[in-house]
Amino acid sequence: MYVNSLNVLSIYFSVFIFVVGNKMIFSMKKFFLLSACCAALLMSCNGECSKDSTVCKEPDKSQIVYENIMTRRSVRKYHSQPVERSKMDTIVKCGINAPNGMALQSYEVRIVDDSDFINGITEIYKRNNPEAAQKAGFKNPFSNAPTVVFIANDKNYDLSQVDCGLLGGNMILSAWSMGIGSCCLGGIVRFMNENEEAAAYLNKLGFSEGYELLYAIGFGYPDEKPAAKPRRTDKVKYID
Repeated sequence: MYVNSLNVLSIYFSVFIFVVGNKMIFSMKKFFLLSACCAALLMSCNGECSKDSTVCKEPDKSQIVYENIMTRRSVRKYHSQPVERSKMDTIVKCGINAPNGMALQSYEVRIVDDSDFINGITEIYKRNNPEAAQKAGFKNPFSNAPTVVFIANDKNYDLSQVDCGLLGGNMILSAWSMGIGSCCLGGIVRFMNENEEAAAYLNKLGFSEGYELLYAIGFGYPDEKPAAKPRRTDKVKYID
């Protein structure tokens, strides 16, 4: 938002003229209150106004992107409310606009927010993994998320998995920018691909022939604030 001093002063004197013109009681207390409000407005604009300019600076977009990436955390505790489909539409749109090899878009995406589906696969998982279901806070094998995105890769394209990874990265970061947490999931996908009982739910996803479920991402509104895990910068090297 751009605000300059001339606009604020214009508002100030317009109010002053209105008050005097209508012969309203204009005490010194009210006058100073109005003056304080206008002064505050002059100094506002998120503290981004430069000393030699009356126009506020536009927020640094690169800093916004950096902070979004650096503050993102994998979330495993959510509120029960599924993510609104309008927001999931935006998240998926960001995903499919990720880079992909030769513009093949070698992925298929399925979004599930149906509690019957999630509860159904959860019961099968619990029967086969009773120890996992005993863990504190366990609700479902999708890291307890109320909305799950399933991503399949094209088995006929050897770099399809890379495309799927880029798609997921965009989705996760766009979700975080809207206050929506997420967690990448591999274990439950392996279970769905291998367990005979789970095959019915895998079939419900309806992936095209030649596509295979690669991984899933759980989405939801966070009910925790996980701390960041250390990152190993020693794994990164410049080659001269």
